[in-house]
Amino acid sequence: MKIFDGIDTTLADWIRAQALFFVGTAPTGADGHVNVSPKGPIGSLRISGPLEVAYLDHLGSGSETIAHLRENGRICVMLCAFAGPPRIVRLHGRGEVIQVGTPGFAAEAARLGFEPGPGARSIIRVAVERVADSCGYDVPLLSVEGARPQRAAWEANRLKKEGPAGLVGYIREHNATSIDGLPAVEVAVLPA
Repeated sequence: MKIFDGIDTTLADWIRAQALFFVGTAPTGADGHVNVSPKGPIGSLRISGPLEVAYLDHLGSGSETIAHLRENGRICVMLCAFAGPPRIVRLHGRGEVIQVGTPGFAAEAARLGFEPGPGARSIIRVAVERVADSCGYDVPLLSVEGARPQRAAWEANRLKKEGPAGLVGYIREHNATSIDGLPAVEVAVLPA
């Protein structure tokens, strides 16, 4: 294992070359559910400094990451090599939710170069406190065949049937609380 002072140019290039990343969070209490979510494509992740990353978060079937960050801020972003030399990189830190509909969202999206579509619900910004890599010897070699079209097709279908209000309605109905009942997406600030 190697501990880094931050994300340097070489490590940033390696991160950008991966196909996806994973995010791990957990609630404060002993009874809550730990959550690990795959995120991607890798282009939705930005390295905005040696100790800061951010990613564009889209609507989904759950909102655990948002709920856990609102409760305690703890997060780990993990990437692993599925091709080339084995490697795992973990970025431990404190996360912040910048939600669609809040005053800072548009400015943060512009700063990071994001072009959020109608399915975007937040930007997750991580103040990285620890950067470490490990061997990854047991991660299998896998090849990426391409992006899955389902999310974009689902969003397009919902937009066609209900317009932007349909996506906002889905977020209101399915993303307001976590599976443990913690507050997640702030529905009061969502666009109408």
